[in-house]
Amino acid sequence: MEQTMLAEQVLEWKGRRNAVILAHNYQEGRIQDVADFTGDSLKLAQFAVRTDAEVILFCGVHFMAETAAMLCPDRKVIVPDLAAGCSLADMIMPGQVRKWKQQHRDGVAVCYINTAAAVKAECDYCCTSANGEQVINAIPADKEILFVPDFYLGSYLKAKTGRNIELWKGYCPAHAVIDPAHIEKLQEQHPDAEFLMHPECGCLTKQMDLADKILSTDGMMKHVKESGSKRFIIATENGILYRMRKENPDKIFLPASEHATCSHMQQNTLEKVLRSLITLEYPVTVEPAIARRAILCIERMMEISQPKAEVVHGWLDPEPHPVRWGDPVLAAANDLS
Repeated sequence: MEQTMLAEQVLEWKGRRNAVILAHNYQEGRIQDVADFTGDSLKLAQFAVRTDAEVILFCGVHFMAETAAMLCPDRKVIVPDLAAGCSLADMIMPGQVRKWKQQHRDGVAVCYINTAAAVKAECDYCCTSANGEQVINAIPADKEILFVPDFYLGSYLKAKTGRNIELWKGYCPAHAVIDPAHIEKLQEQHPDAEFLMHPECGCLTKQMDLADKILSTDGMMKHVKESGSKRFIIATENGILYRMRKENPDKIFLPASEHATCSHMQQNTLEKVLRSLITLEYPVTVEPAIARRAILCIERMMEISQPKAEVVHGWLDPEPHPVRWGDPVLAAANDLS
């Protein structure tokens, strides 16, 4: 089907369904062009809560749609392709978190948002690459911390905070292929380029000091708009380059690796988006018993990263307040086993 006509049909069916389309920064450009909002995991979760659409079509990977489904139980959350999972999220299981907590009774489990709802249900805090440092610093200084599942993001947070963090050895395959030697070559060829790195990068431990900025995907988007530089080396999944080039046509963006592509993210296509709107497939739900537990660590993350947020659907308090270990919501999560 001709691309313009396909996009028009997507927009028509979006209106018919009273739907909103959310797209992660790594999605293909055609999906970003029809999306109501494009952003990173944290921003997408916040937008999902604020929309009054009856249907949320989530174009990203499965754990993101699970988060939207838990935050918006009164809405229908659908995805274009159930095969759009996450290799990193699959590297940690709920029972492994339970085992660690049984061995560290006073420890705190922190999960990257790139985890299944069942894993979040076993953890005390959730975080994204954008707010991980805030979340770690909100935990009492004497607490031992388990960080799952991303070893490289965890290493970055451990270095930034100086905290006692045990790191799970998971990794993102798309970020793991980014090669330090190739980055050094690009820097030699383009000495005027700023080097921006995502903290999931497998080369992080070797290249941390060489990066001009270590940022989340939305952090990168904000920085390239505000920076006076005209050329950037981007070390993250290459789907973000479409948005960078579209919003900054006067600047040049070089991928740190041509191979940094998430096969799961690319399962979603504009054709599948249209089919999903027509058929309302595929719905994503979370078992209520798991959702009740998982939502605790997500709520805590949101309280820390957005303390002045408005009340939305009753899940976030309107006024900023300190997060204290032993508060009812924290204690409830700590009792999970």
